[in-house]
Amino acid sequence: MLRYPLLHPPLLRALAATGHGSRVLIADANYAHATNVAPGAELIHLNLRRGLVTVDDVLAPLLTAVPVESVTAMLPDDGNPPECWKGYEELLGPDLPLRPVERFEFYRAGREPEVALCIATGDDRLYANLLLTVGFLPAGGYCADSY
Repeated sequence: MLRYPLLHPPLLRALAATGHGSRVLIADANYAHATNVAPGAELIHLNLRRGLVTVDDVLAPLLTAVPVESVTAMLPDDGNPPECWKGYEELLGPDLPLRPVERFEFYRAGREPEVALCIATGDDRLYANLLLTVGFLPAGGYCADSY
């Protein structure tokens, strides 16, 4: 048993295989997981049903597991930020602002070879998609004091 917020074994394994510059796509229920994800990217289904689990539900424990250096968000076609961004901004804090990109640019980014992992959620909010770029840990930047 783990004493850690993230318990999903395949997700932990996939995150452990990422490195600096790898990208993690957290996709909503409407995202085309079969066609708008890089070939070879690990696909983890957490979409139990519409509404479960949400992108926020996935983002919170991911932020405890990997360093994130940037976050790209899908901008709606009308150019207005969706309501779901407020929750993301709260979780990310002021040091990790959302970088909005239009929908088709987001799809292109999701198919780039740097995308190592796609997490399919049941989030039924429109445009609730994030692309995280994994950062790095400086020397001694892990929890050495917990050993």
